[in-house]
Amino acid sequence: MRTPTAPQTPAVLVDATLPDGRRADVELRDGRVHAIRDRRDGAPRTPLPADAVDLGGALLLPALVDGHAHLDKTLLGGPWQPHRATADLREQIASERAARREPAVPVAERAAALARRMVALGTGHVRSHVDIDPDVKLDGLHQLLALREQFADRLGIQLVAFPQSGVVTAPGVADLLDAALAEGADLIGGLDPAGFDGDVDGQLDVVFRLAERHDAGIDIHLHDGGTVGTAQLRAIADRTAALGLSGQVAVSHAYCLGDVDDGELDRTASVLTAAGVAIMTNGPRHSIPPVLRLREHGVRVFAGSDNIRDTWWPFGTADMLERATIIALQSGFATDGELHAAASLVTDEAAAALGLADYGLREGARADLVAVAAGGVPEAVAAHPRRVIVLHGGRVVGPSDVDAAYPSFTAETPPRH
Repeated sequence: MRTPTAPQTPAVLVDATLPDGRRADVELRDGRVHAIRDRRDGAPRTPLPADAVDLGGALLLPALVDGHAHLDKTLLGGPWQPHRATADLREQIASERAARREPAVPVAERAAALARRMVALGTGHVRSHVDIDPDVKLDGLHQLLALREQFADRLGIQLVAFPQSGVVTAPGVADLLDAALAEGADLIGGLDPAGFDGDVDGQLDVVFRLAERHDAGIDIHLHDGGTVGTAQLRAIADRTAALGLSGQVAVSHAYCLGDVDDGELDRTASVLTAAGVAIMTNGPRHSIPPVLRLREHGVRVFAGSDNIRDTWWPFGTADMLERATIIALQSGFATDGELHAAASLVTDEAAAALGLADYGLREGARADLVAVAAGGVPEAVAAHPRRVIVLHGGRVVGPSDVDAAYPSFTAETPPRH
């Protein structure tokens, strides 16, 4: 499958393989999918008009969705920095604060390098958490608000005001979160109400009160394991149901769901389903939430990249198909059905969790699309395929030179040791 020479706003994508295996021509109009027409087997190929792109059977997907990233934390765009081992969450946060004070490439440049990488690899929408704490205050938010405008024609960016240093134990953070939502953050976050703040009700009181005041969504980091974690999930679900926030609340990581017994898992999953609370996973090294079992209960599960080349984690490529591969490997997925489920975590399920109403490869939806060099969805998850073409709102935005979108070293700035 060759990379087609594409007009800036193609009118039709010819001979695409759809996720269900059909071959079709996809007509585009005014930035949307206008029509999807099945191709007849053996139909003669005729010269294409100038505003058409021949995909030659490449798999066409709705744009990939990264449900959890940290654009403000990435070290991309600067020299390689060795990872510093830390003992626990508090020590890691302190290490990150120290790194902020060292001379570095500005947040805006690093975040833009990562955003370019995302676009080149077919991500059309991302939810990025941005640190709000007594140290950085709203500085990171302001830079990502500018980035959101800069990339509006290529990448949809949701911003979560994230209290990296806690809520009730960090002086002034509640007021900063209030200001962040007033100044343009889309959602409010939280962090381990029990394990970090030591005050579940205190943190959740602030988070849900501000969400209600600003009509904002909620996305809470929860690393606490075992029944301490599942008790917090149920507390979050109870508040979600009480305020009628079904579909507007997510919990990121939820490691606890991967290390409790079946009875506790089923009990908690039932409460999450009833309240409409979604779970995000990035395929952690341990205690991954059981994706298929949660889905059987009706829990919406979606995926995110989380940390990409930052002080928390030296790895990450921003490739959401690779993230689906990681989750599949961690979950023991192998059948075509299971690989389809993995792909849904970075497409339909993630889009639904982010509330993207116009999303999808269907007539009438926004033409946010990516074609990849694969014969079907399972192969796309398993084979690390090349991106053939990327569209956002019907306009071609990639693939660009992926390496150029992912700078990590320049001769003028030697790597630090």
